[in-house]
This record gives sequence, structure tokens and C-alpha cells, in this order.
Amino acid sequence: DRKIQVINQICYGTSNPASSSQSYGGVARNIAENLGKLGCEPSLLTVIGEDKDGEGLMHHTKEFVDLSPSKIMHNEVTGTYTAILDEDGEMAIALADMSIYDKVNIDFIEKRWGYFSSSRVVVVDTNFPSDVLHYIIERCNKEKIAICITPVSSPKIKKLPQKLEGVTWIIANHDEAEALANMKIKNDDDFQTAAKKILKKGVENVIITRGSQGLLYMNIAGTTGTILPPKIHVEDVTGAGDSLVSGFIYAHLNGYSLEEACKIGMSCSALTLQSQETVSPDLNDIKLLQAFA
Repeated sequence: DRKIQVINQICYGTSNPASSSQSYGGVARNIAENLGKLGCEPSLLTVIGEDKDGEGLMHHTKEFVDLSPSKIMHNEVTGTYTAILDEDGEMAIALADMSIYDKVNIDFIEKRWGYFSSSRVVVVDTNFPSDVLHYIIERCNKEKIAICITPVSSPKIKKLPQKLEGVTWIIANHDEAEALANMKIKNDDDFQTAAKKILKKGVENVIITRGSQGLLYMNIAGTTGTILPPKIHVEDVTGAGDSLVSGFIYAHLNGYSLEEACKIGMSCSALTLQSQETVSPDLNDIKLLQAFA
């Protein structure tokens, strides 16, 4: 992850004074590191380039995550994500070089399926090719493996199958929910309508994050609700959605209800929002549960 924040209001077509920083990122990797810091035992299945970025990424991540399912790919470049932040720390635009993930195929997944079948929960982002995502979703459904999808971005929604039977949770932001439901979301009623449309695709639980408005959750059993976020000073928004997913999965693994898991997820996100790092260096299960309380 590379973050560049302008000092004043962004002016297009010219140079802008800015400050920059670099940290270890990647949606699935961020979630795995967060879960490792929370005391879980995550494994990460991904591909990494044979370069300095990949070397540093693996060296940092192995402290918290089992990387044995992952593979270093020769003559490939490690995926990068560059976020341009406005003067308030909000993302103005992001640029992603994720071409390495196009090299992942179904055979790659099949050879590592033992990691999926032995997991209590599988978390999937949408960086892998469409046929690979279809295969993972269908096989998890067939083998009754709980699966959580975090879509990464609205353009990558089209990689997912139209029918999502067997998907236990989808955790999406405003734009991703619009793409999933194929509608514009302009008010509270629209959020409810979008969640219902996503459930009709076969998903068991839908969580839609709404930034400063908190989140909405809904499931096929009819449980629904909204949760407002705590009032905090935001240092940086990058990684906040990933940490919400991490907190949610941590809570589920520890037996919390859907509503409680959403609250714990939001508490985890709040801790990350107060940090300048994509993954909060101070995160642990004790601090998370204190924030939740």
C-alpha cells in the first residue's frame, strides 16, 4: 500500500504538495494480519512477485499468518495499491496494479484445497479471476464451508456469479452494494431494498457499511438492524473496511451473535481509523474487546 495525502485541496492538472507513506496491504492480507493479531490462526493463500516488495511483505506477514498456501511467482510483480487522499484524509482516488492475480487458476486452488476444507471460515476478496471465484464459492457451498466475501471494489463485483447460494456473509460498502443490487442507494430505504436484493441472490447474511452512518445488517431469517459508529478522530481511512471484516470474523469464531459481531467489527474498524497504518500496530483482542465494551 502506498498512500499519498495532499496538504491542501486537490488541484487537477498540476503538481500538488503532498506527504507520502508506504505500508503492507492487500485486502485479504490485511484481514489475515488483523486476525493473527487478535489471536486467531489464519492462513493466507495468495501470490507474490519475486521482488523486494514481495520479500518485505512476506517477512512482515509471517509473524502473524501461516503463509504456506501462498506462492512466489517468478518474473511477476507483487500487487500494489496506491491511494490518493484529500486534505481531510479521505480517499480521492486509488490505483491498483493487480495483474499478478490473473495468473491464479483453478488448478492452483485445487492443489491447496486442504486449507479450505480444514478452515472454520474462508474469507475471499475479488482479486482472483472470475472462474476461480466461481469455483471457490460453488465448492464451499457443496462442502458446507462458511464463506465470507469482501468485494474489494464495485468494478470487481462483475467477477462474482449472479447466484450466490452458499455464501454465508457478504460485507460490502455503499458502492459495492449498489453494484451487487444493481440499483442506486440514496437513502435509508434504499439500503434496506439493496440488502433484500442481495439476499435474494442466495446470500445468508448481508452487511453494508455506510461510512459515518455506520452499517446495516440483514439476514434470511429476518434479523435486521443498523449500528452507528463511535465518535472518534479519524487519522486515515485506508484499511478500515478490512479491519471491520476482521473484527466481525473474530467475533463469529468466538460465538457472538450477528448484531454483536457487527458491533465488534465496527470497534475494530474504529481502532484502525485512529491509526495511520493500514493495520493498526497496537491491535490485539484485549484492546478490541475493551473498545467493544
